[in-house]
Amino acid sequence: MADIPVSTFMQGHQEYIRKKVNPVLESMVTQVLLDRPDDLVPYMIKWLSEQAGLPRGTATSSEYEELAEQVAYWEQRVGELQEKVGRVQKPGAAEEEAEEEEEEEDEDVDDDMAPPPASLISRPRASVSAEAYGTWNQMNKVFEPPVYPKSAEQMSRILHVLESSFLFAALDSGEREVIAKAMQDKVVESGTMIIKQGDDGDVLYVIEEGSLECYKNIEGVEKMVKQVGPGDAFGELALLYSCPRAASVKAVEKCVLWELDRETFNHIVKDASAKKRDRYENFLKSVPLLEGMESYERSKVADALRTENFESGQTIVSQGDPGDKFFIIEDGEAIATKSFVAGQMPQEVMQYKSGDYFGELALLQNEPRAANVVAKTSVKVLTLDRTSFKRLLGPLEDILRRNTKRYT
Repeated sequence: MADIPVSTFMQGHQEYIRKKVNPVLESMVTQVLLDRPDDLVPYMIKWLSEQAGLPRGTATSSEYEELAEQVAYWEQRVGELQEKVGRVQKPGAAEEEAEEEEEEEDEDVDDDMAPPPASLISRPRASVSAEAYGTWNQMNKVFEPPVYPKSAEQMSRILHVLESSFLFAALDSGEREVIAKAMQDKVVESGTMIIKQGDDGDVLYVIEEGSLECYKNIEGVEKMVKQVGPGDAFGELALLYSCPRAASVKAVEKCVLWELDRETFNHIVKDASAKKRDRYENFLKSVPLLEGMESYERSKVADALRTENFESGQTIVSQGDPGDKFFIIEDGEAIATKSFVAGQMPQEVMQYKSGDYFGELALLQNEPRAANVVAKTSVKVLTLDRTSFKRLLGPLEDILRRNTKRYT
């Protein structure tokens, strides 16, 4: 067999991770953060099994057997401790307990301190990192975001970057303006290491100009895993999850960055994202197309949605234009019109209200828009871009295709 070039080999791995691994991990982490289960490992095993279509509650893998062994071990230990506590709480039992412990000291070494199953000691201990709140760091204190002077041109540029960044998609125009005012500019020269893997992080960055490379230490070797450019954000994971920096980031060329502090991010971006998810998840439950989705699937859709507003009479999509978005009407009414012959006045062919959707034909068939859609009243629509549509609504493609008959 001919030798495979290292670059080709690594590219294959990166492509596999991007297409196969990342979507699963993102879905699982989203659901974990939504449900916040006490027993994390059983929850994750159950979630993965359900995604694989395995019967619920059935031990069908070595993971289940290992988990059952762990649970049995800790149940036994809890029972022994509860028995001891019960004896100590009895009148005069303290002296008796002390004597028993003296007599059984050797047995305790062999029995009570017996090592747990191998599956328990073979796993690395997970670390926990979270922000503490007390009299010195009160969650409910009134927050005043910082304001750093900027020209109108700088504000316009920052707002343009924020609008195109997925991280800030949940913010309304007022919140984006607060974020823009709270950002500080940072100019870095080519070759500058902006953040280093493993360090603590208290700021995130949004790129206005330039490109940067992200590196991870993999088995002792620094490997480039991603390249980022204008409109991208990085460093947000340390703020979202209060964890060390997950990668190192180095400037490939001279870059203009905007820096945002942890406190402003937490009070505005995280809060807005949580509120957006709750609001959209409740709305998506009322959309007939999505009523069969699991809650974690709806939460993924909610996270990816963006909002657009149109005034009465304004065109949302035009017949013949290329299609790159899928639309769901959140509020208001719209009509679809179509010209069947070139030069003919468009005729009304469909009406839309809250919960209705359109725009899927162009995405399913890679064809231009088949009709115009015009706002009949003031309309608020939720949109999914082409990539999110394919990734999140792929399982519904058959339903979407069947429903296209309504246009004929």
